[in-house]
Order: sequence, then structure tokens, then C-alpha cells
Amino acid sequence: MVQARMPYCNVSAMQNNEGLQTTHNSALINQLSIFICQSIIPILQQHPELIVANYQHINWNEDKYQSALLASLNKKIASLADTSLILANVKQYLGIFLVQSFFDSPDFYNIETRILSLLHHSTLPELNNQANANNLQESKNSKNTFISSAIAILLLDAENLQLNTETEKFLTTICTYPIQIKIAFANWCSMGKLDIELHGRGYDLIHVPSGRDNADGKMITFGSSIHERYPNAKEVLVCSSDKVMTNLCNHLQQNGLTVYRVSKQGINLVIFNSYTGKNITQSIQSLPEISSIEEFILKLKSLIKTEQKHNNTYWIKLYTISQSFKNRYQCTISQVASKLLPGKKARDIFLSYPTEFVVHQVDEVSELYIALFEINPSLLVDANVEALPISVQEPLLSIINSKADLEEVLKNLIKTLTIKSPISYVNVGLLSGKFNQQYGTPITQQLKCLQISGNFLKFLQSCSSFELKQTTKGWEVAVR
Repeated sequence: MVQARMPYCNVSAMQNNEGLQTTHNSALINQLSIFICQSIIPILQQHPELIVANYQHINWNEDKYQSALLASLNKKIASLADTSLILANVKQYLGIFLVQSFFDSPDFYNIETRILSLLHHSTLPELNNQANANNLQESKNSKNTFISSAIAILLLDAENLQLNTETEKFLTTICTYPIQIKIAFANWCSMGKLDIELHGRGYDLIHVPSGRDNADGKMITFGSSIHERYPNAKEVLVCSSDKVMTNLCNHLQQNGLTVYRVSKQGINLVIFNSYTGKNITQSIQSLPEISSIEEFILKLKSLIKTEQKHNNTYWIKLYTISQSFKNRYQCTISQVASKLLPGKKARDIFLSYPTEFVVHQVDEVSELYIALFEINPSLLVDANVEALPISVQEPLLSIINSKADLEEVLKNLIKTLTIKSPISYVNVGLLSGKFNQQYGTPITQQLKCLQISGNFLKFLQSCSSFELKQTTKGWEVAVR
């Protein structure tokens, strides 16, 4: 938006600065002004807390204010006689409507770095003399020194919240600066061996007398003077779920520090970023050591077998499997699935591996039932089918265009499943799963494509080729 209005703004700036062409390179001035506007305007739009009170009423989404900012920057930069003064004057100008804490932020550092880069690579005569080149290099060196010494500090109320190494590692990805100082507060006499563990992880330990809220009070007192104790601190992580820490967070923020409020909500860790005003949620529940999808499937199959024996049925509800998994491993199937296969949920695992699981659902709103192909040892598995002579196997239709085609396909599948079995009946759900495996389409979807009303069971009952019977384990079907 800003860039589109540049021709108008350039003319305005040039009309007010007769020496523009002779004092500076206008292309560079325009480039600097555009870059600064494009960097500053989103901050003005999204972070009103960084705007000086007198300017908070301005709607920075409007073109007229963006154009005015651009024109003012052009005028300000063009009026300077020495390019080495540009950075200081830009900062002074932005300080009219941005609070001081912004200029200590990573965002402004990035803006400064880019301005220095643009000036350094320009062809202006003023930058070609040795004095200005030295000034520029000193400025860059000074900034690099500042950044390298800037740190983040972690304050932990160990009586209220405990962080494992994995969670602590996650917190390092949230901060802009490295966590160089970690301080934990507690009555260590009542914390078992936690003091030894935290000391080994680089924490400074501050002991407080036993009693409620003593750790809170000490942490607040200590934290309130962090900006004085550690002048190079730019970020502070306040790790406690106690609401009493709100005042400490506000105090630190008022002193120009970016504060990350770290608290526990259920099984999640919630990190509130005072600079962006946004929450980041991270699960702190430890996942079982399941390193591969193959191992995951084996564990699921073991659970299903256990439930089959316990309930004396082939078909187990997905809900039952999920609860059993959660009780055994203290986490959900979806959590492990998303770790091994990002984006996948519990039901996706069973649907994605049709050679391992049979999935049955009467209709789209019904519960999902899961079984294993190996639930009935007397039924023929795929490997045995493939080992049969070709003449014994029934040909499979590749295209299903009618009810008769579907009936024929199902007849062949039943024969395939029972060809070496003394049992002629096949569980309806197993047949449904076999169809999905063979043709890559759920049977319910196939019925819809053929515009056959009713569910799969009703379709089988309507076909003259099949006999059905109801058992304690569900409906079974055989070829007449």
C-alpha cells in the first residue's frame, strides 16, 4: 500500500527540499523511506501499546496517514547534510510516536541493521570517504556487541511449577535472546532431590523459609530489580502459575523488558508474550518412547487383541481402544499419531493401514469399529490367496457400474476369504474392510456412487446371492 503511493510522496518531498538532488541520492532516500514505512506501519497497526498516548487515536490503516509518514521521512532524511546522521535522526523522528521500549526490541534492531546495510552499499560520495566508512563500521560493531551481550533470564517458582529438560529446551525457541541466567526459588528442604537436578542443569538456587507464598514473595522481590542487576537483560521468563506474578510482569514490562509469562493449564504449558500479546501452548505431557510407526501399530494391535478377548467380540469401538491406550500409556492415540505422522488423528491411523486394520462404520454418523484381519485364524490371509493357483482364484472386476457388478465383486471376495476355511460365513464388517482394501473405496461410498439407498447390511439382504445370519459377534454373510 505504501509503495503504491510513492510517486505522490516523492513529488511532495522534492518540492519541499530544493537541495535533494545535490545533497543526497534521491533513489536511496526513497528506498530508505519505503523500507522504514513498510517496517513501522505493521507495528503501529498491530501493537497500540507501543504508541505514545497522543498518537494512539490515529488509524494507521488509512492511506493518508501512511502517505504522511512516508513524506515526512523523505523530508527528514533529505534535509540532512551528512548521511552518518540518518540513523540517529530516523530514531529521533520515530521517537515522537513510539515508546522508548520499542527501540530496545529485536524489531528495531532489524530495522537499524537494514538501514546500515542500505547506507553501506550506497554510492553516495559522503560514504566513500574514510571517516564516514569508519563511523559506519563503528556503529555496526557497537550494535553487534550490544546484541551479542543481550540475554534472557528465566525465573522459576519451583514450588509452583516444574520444568523438565524438554520443556526448557522448548522455551529457548520462544526467546529472541539466549537464556543465560536461570534462577529457581523454593524451600529446598521439602523438594527432595530437585535442587540437585536443577543445579546440574545450571540453575542458581535461592532458598526460602518454609511457608506458603514465601517462594512467590522472594521471586517478586528479586525479579523487580532485574533491570538493575542485569542491565543487558532484554527478556524475562516468569515461570509460575500464581496470579500474584501479574504485578511483577507488569513492572518488568514497564521497565522495557519483554516478558514471557509461563504457566500451567491442565496438561499444557501456556506462554504469554507481553510484546506480541499472544499465547503459545505446548503440551508438557511426556509421550511414550514409540520411535516408529511400525512400533505404534504393534502396540495398537496388542491392545485390540486384549479388548477382543476381554469382550469376546471381533469388533472394538474406536472410543474403547482410545481409552485403553490412554490408560496404559498416559497419552492419547492422536498425540502419538501427530508426532509420528504430523496432521494425522486417531481414526486416520486405522484408515491409513488397511492391511493391518479393518474399519467398519454403518453410516457417516455412526461409531467407528475396528478389527484385525487376523482375528479369525481360520480365515485366509492375503499371502495364502496369492499362493493359490491362478485357476482357483476368482477374477476381480476392476470397474463397478451397477448393483449386479457390486454383488459379483462381493461374492468373489467372500469366496477368496473362505476358500481354505471350513467356515463359509464371513463377518459383514470384515467383508466391508476387505472391499475397502481391495478397491480403495469404503463400501458406503460405493453404495452412494451407485445410488443404492440404505446401508451395507440392507444391500446384502436385498441380494439373492447371499445368506445372512446374526450371531453374538455381529452379522455374518455367506454365498448361497
